[in-house]
Amino acid sequence: MSGENLPGKHVSFWIASTPKTDFPRLKAGLEVDVAVIGGGIAGLATAYFLKEAGKKVAVLESRRILEGVTGHTTAKITSLHTLIYQNLVDLFGKEKAKLFGESQQTAIDKIEEISRKNNISCDFKRAAAYTYTQTAEKVNKIKGEAETAKNLGLPASFVETSPLPYPIKGAVRFDNQAHFHPRKFLLGLANLIQSGGGKIFEQTKVTEVKEGEPCLVVTERGEIRAKDVVVATHYPIFNEGGYFTRLNPLRSYVLGVYINGPVPEGMFINTETPLFSVRSQPTEKGQMLIITGQEHKTGQENNTIGCYEETEKLTRDRFSVSSIAYRWSTQDNYTIDGVPYIGKYTPGSQHLYVATGFNGWGMASGIVSAVLLTDLILGKETPWASVYDPVRLEQVKGVKNFLLTNVDVAQKFISSYLSGQGKEVVPKMKNGEAKVIKVNGQKLAVYKDEEGKIHVLSAKCTHLGCLVNWNKAEKSWDCPCHGSRFSPEGEILHDPAIYPLPKKEV
Repeated sequence: MSGENLPGKHVSFWIASTPKTDFPRLKAGLEVDVAVIGGGIAGLATAYFLKEAGKKVAVLESRRILEGVTGHTTAKITSLHTLIYQNLVDLFGKEKAKLFGESQQTAIDKIEEISRKNNISCDFKRAAAYTYTQTAEKVNKIKGEAETAKNLGLPASFVETSPLPYPIKGAVRFDNQAHFHPRKFLLGLANLIQSGGGKIFEQTKVTEVKEGEPCLVVTERGEIRAKDVVVATHYPIFNEGGYFTRLNPLRSYVLGVYINGPVPEGMFINTETPLFSVRSQPTEKGQMLIITGQEHKTGQENNTIGCYEETEKLTRDRFSVSSIAYRWSTQDNYTIDGVPYIGKYTPGSQHLYVATGFNGWGMASGIVSAVLLTDLILGKETPWASVYDPVRLEQVKGVKNFLLTNVDVAQKFISSYLSGQGKEVVPKMKNGEAKVIKVNGQKLAVYKDEEGKIHVLSAKCTHLGCLVNWNKAEKSWDCPCHGSRFSPEGEILHDPAIYPLPKKEV
């Protein structure tokens, strides 16, 4: 099956159901207190809190705000992150695990408070969240997680049933969690930032930051000066700090589904493989289920269309499907120990900050980032800082996962340079087909579009030189090493790459 034959509009519901943005490009010469690089939830929320604190802020987005990962999320706002709290107690101790849970719970309240205060209609709704298992072998682990989370002061309990229309063996339930429409909320924040004197610039790609007093932010449209700089680009675009060795980018697949019969109340995620996540969302046509599944490492799945197909199959097995309205995919960065990196960009940084590695739970962690970074920039003491410190010592305990991730990256880097076909393959390619070929010692990424036009690019990711792989479902070139993604024309779809894939000739 080709991607065109899959059911549903190939667009995120969040983007399809809200107006496009059209903020101006940067004009050089601007001076601000804080420059925020990245127009997702972490960047916009940070800019909002800093603006509220009286800071002069500017948000710099390389494409359009809220069309990256924030525009492709499943938009659960919850402190229930599958199964994490027993691991946090083991790694960090009870006090830091408690602070982690407290910070995530605070994020839920902050979104509700801001939306009510500013009359932002964003479909915010309180709901229970469940992490469930369908296997008897995992019930004790589920029970242990519920007990640990409850002892940390979280609204946790163990239950044996759920509102889902299929049986489970047990679940951790967190009460008083929430879900919302992320773009409605954050477009509201963007308007508040701008009306409060802040600046938002789109199509303004940052290529370098020179830290100093002030910092110099270099973009393709000129330079601006800022006392402090926040890098909130989902995946950090600067290699200082070695984040590319400490993050594991994973993709997953989302369906917007209407079903026959009652829609289950709550948010649900399983502990088994494959991933299967469920939540409801109000639409003009009634309640829609947002279902996420089939997680894999970016650039390392050959049958991406099959990921949509398998997600659809599981959905139809478990629900009476009326129609599939939307489909899209998303990407999340995972850290060594399951805790985001929020704080100083490097140990020596004085004015450069980072927020990354949200482990698939970016709605709550994006707000945590904003609160924490605002406090750090304002010079306030906060107990959360030690939990999210990007250079925390506790992550050394996760060194096994760190080594496995980087061995995998090294293998992908080496193997990609040992494969490829010659240029004689190009005339034989079918419309819609893509290949990496070798011509005169160069690896080229070749795509023949549906009209028969040939697009030829360098196959070397502009981040650190890994060879890209073709993603048939999304029609993109994906880097299997660090998660950069490029369009068939070479334009950047996902960081950490700063520069597009260069055009070549066969």
